[in-house]
Amino acid sequence: MIAGTAGPIRLVLADVDGTLVTRDKILTPRAIRAVDRLRERGILFAITSGRPPLGMKMLVEPLRIDQPIAGFNGGMIVHPDFSVIEAHTLTPEIARRTLGILRDHKVDPWVYNGSDWIVSNPEAPHVAREQWTVKFPPKVAADVGAALDQVVKITGVSDDLELMKRVEHDVQEALGDAASAARSQPYYVDVTHHDANKGGVVRALERLLGIPAAQMATLGDQPNDVLMFRCSGLSIAMGQANDEVKAQASHVSTSSEEEGFAVGVERYILGEEA
Repeated sequence: MIAGTAGPIRLVLADVDGTLVTRDKILTPRAIRAVDRLRERGILFAITSGRPPLGMKMLVEPLRIDQPIAGFNGGMIVHPDFSVIEAHTLTPEIARRTLGILRDHKVDPWVYNGSDWIVSNPEAPHVAREQWTVKFPPKVAADVGAALDQVVKITGVSDDLELMKRVEHDVQEALGDAASAARSQPYYVDVTHHDANKGGVVRALERLLGIPAAQMATLGDQPNDVLMFRCSGLSIAMGQANDEVKAQASHVSTSSEEEGFAVGVERYILGEEA
């Protein structure tokens, strides 16, 4: 029994980038062993990310993922074979307003329309890195807003990190409850359907799997992980998370560069010395 939860932890939900994998997107042997140890204890394991679902395909085999995968921060939830369980899309009006705000701030927009990742400039910051991370290329379009009927996520991208804080705030202010907007990395602001956030992922798994949120543990490192921290019975922030994120977690582990995921699982969920 974990203190602060309503019974034993029955499911662990992990963010991917900066949590489950390192800065260089490496899934370490110790992280794999930690998931195996969860399985040995009868604890289910699931993953969530701002990535498209297919951008997590490389994790399915080494981690033997057998639970729903929540991509786009919960905008699309799929089975491990990537058949769709449910999807939440932005209305065309909200998508247009979001693109307008990003353009007003001179922030590069990416649009995820259905299964397509659409960019206007393949040489723009972070496009090559994202392609390497998710293992598939974007589609290039002069106008990323030409088709907005199936938009699951819009991401604003800039290396001006103070600007991205303002963008996050301004999008939240402009859209209110009509959409969810949060930084998934210091240089990304993700805008999704108002039910497509990581707190919503916890509630969806509660509904799909019949496991109370109070018996779930969540691990993450970014501001968009705070909503799942607040919903779950136990939460673990990575050591590199900012102070606001750490303050929302039950526990703070080491950084993702120092096996923070595995240390968090071993120490705070399995009750082992890490």
